[in-house]
Formats: sequence, structure tokens, C-alpha cells
Amino acid sequence: MAALRLESVTVRFGGRTALDAVDLDVAEHEIVCVLGPSGSGKSTLLRTVAGLAEPDAGRVLLAGRDQRGVAPHRRGVGLMFQDHQLFPTRDVGGNIAFGPRMRGESRARAEERVAGLLDLVGLPGAARRRVTELSGGEQQRVALARALAPGPGLLMLDEPLGQLDRSLRERLVVELRQLFRRLGTTVLAVTHDQGEAFALADRVVVMEEGRVAQTGGPVEVWRRPVSESVARFLGFTNIAAATVRGTAADTPWGTVPVPPGTPPGAHTLLIRPAGVRLTPAPARGLPCTVVARTLRGGGSSELALLLRPGSGPDLEASCPLPAAPEPGTAVGVSFDPGEMVVLGAAAGPE
Repeated sequence: MAALRLESVTVRFGGRTALDAVDLDVAEHEIVCVLGPSGSGKSTLLRTVAGLAEPDAGRVLLAGRDQRGVAPHRRGVGLMFQDHQLFPTRDVGGNIAFGPRMRGESRARAEERVAGLLDLVGLPGAARRRVTELSGGEQQRVALARALAPGPGLLMLDEPLGQLDRSLRERLVVELRQLFRRLGTTVLAVTHDQGEAFALADRVVVMEEGRVAQTGGPVEVWRRPVSESVARFLGFTNIAAATVRGTAADTPWGTVPVPPGTPPGAHTLLIRPAGVRLTPAPARGLPCTVVARTLRGGGSSELALLLRPGSGPDLEASCPLPAAPEPGTAVGVSFDPGEMVVLGAAAGPE
């Protein structure tokens, strides 16, 4: 039985459809991240599961039980917001103990739970600290401990790391995944940050205009976006109309190879940056000029290069830092068929 199941859930606000017949299952102990641009419906989905918004159609089931008419505090879910929403008049221990005390736990049992959770999130002995004296990362840990304190069957995170700086986000997202794995927590998180979702999730759900556009493992979604809109949301820009003939395609960049088994005809082609290969001799391959280069984040030793061909749209390439040419350098470009994706078509063999 799924920990969470949405069956054709539709939510409307006035004349706008925020969720459009959404179907989604989250298995026990699974970490699912919902990705999407602003207005895609991801936060409405979270609020609907939490009981903060009622569906106009469809059903929300938690552990197999229909939640229509069930109050938010009776759903057995934990919810952690981007701004943490800690109680400023309570100390750290008082914030974490709030849920268990509201459920009738004794003060002694709640204090034991607080101490255990503070150890778990890396803040041992912090129960008497004022929340207003905590750093952003520490507040995030306290908010997580508070959400976990009542022992929810489902933990939901709304842009949990959105207010933290990038280096702290990258460190904490790894810690969160390790923590959830250790606890066996079932997690539904929403975020607009692809890197955060891919690092945290067992499965990624990409939303678009209130619908599920794609769902799959992080590597699967990254390697095989199903549509141009999903590919562009993921940050890919090497996208163009193409006509496939056998093992090659006619594109604005000339004839490029495609994977064996690619269906013939008119398609939209994605060339991942790793598939744009540089040659030092401009006469070999497609002649381009390096326009700009950008160091990728996350401690990567890769540079993103912006290339301008003589004809056709600009190309993005990925290049190791020591081998990256300077802006203004003339280079040749060849293409790796293994890094081509025909959007909207069945994937050919790897």
C-alpha cells in the first residue's frame, strides 16, 4: 500500500486550475521531490495533501484512507516550510516539543524525544537556546526536528533549503538524504532547484501547468527529458528542430549523428552539453567561436562554454577546466550521438 496516493486530484482557484487531474503515488520509505517553475502547482499539491486546500475533484489517500473532511492536524503528516515558521517566544526545546505535547505526551517523554532529535540533526544540547540566536542552517535543523517530533507517517518539505546560501544547501541536502535513509522516513518535497531535487530524491516528479509532465529516477529524468519544456526547465539550451534520416539528423548546426533506432521524421532534438565535443582545429567539424565560459557550481572542475557557430543558434558545451579555451578562440565541434535526445520520442538503445 502506498503511503500517499493522489487520484485525479483537481484544485481550482476561481477560474484558474492549479492542479489538473494529478495522479501520484509515494511508496513507504520513498523520497519523492516535486520540481517545477513558479505556478506549476507543486506547492498547491503539498497544501492539498496537508489538508490546507480541498480538492475540487479526486481523492487524497494516506495509508489507504481517504482524507476528505479530515482536519490537517489529524492527518499524521509533518510539514516543514521554507521560512521554518519557528515560534520566536519558545526556545529550541519548546519548538520541538510542541507537537508531542499537543498529542498528549508527558513532559518527561517529550524532553527525551527533544534530546534524541537534537542529537539526530546535529545540535546536541541546544534545547535551551533561543531560536532568534540561531543561524539559518541551525534554524533549518530545528524546523526539521520539530516536523519529525510527532512521528509523522509522511514528512512534507516546502522549499526546505530555499533561504540558505548555496554551499550550505549543498551540504545539508546530503545530510538530509542520509538522515531520511537512516530513519526510513517517507518524504514528499517540493523545490524549484534541480540540483537539490536530484541529490535528495529517489524519484523526481516534474510539474507543468498543474499536471505531471514527467516522473522517474533522477538520472532517468536528467538523461531523457520527455519534452522541450521539461528539457528547458532542467536548464538545457541546445534544442532545435531536426529531421532524422537513418542514423543522422538535419539540424541548424548541420548534419549530426543520432542514436541507432531513432525514429525517422521531424522531431525536436536535444544535444546535451557533454555531447558537444571540441577539436582544436576549427577546420574539423562545425566551426565555432568561444563567446564565454562559466565555472559550474558545486566544486565541479567543468566549465560551461558558450559557442557561436557561423550559422545556427549558439551551443553550450561542457569542458574540463584545464582544457577550456579562452573566449575568442576558434574551435571545431563534433557531436556524440550518445548525448542526443529526441524529445517526445521513445528512447533508443544506450
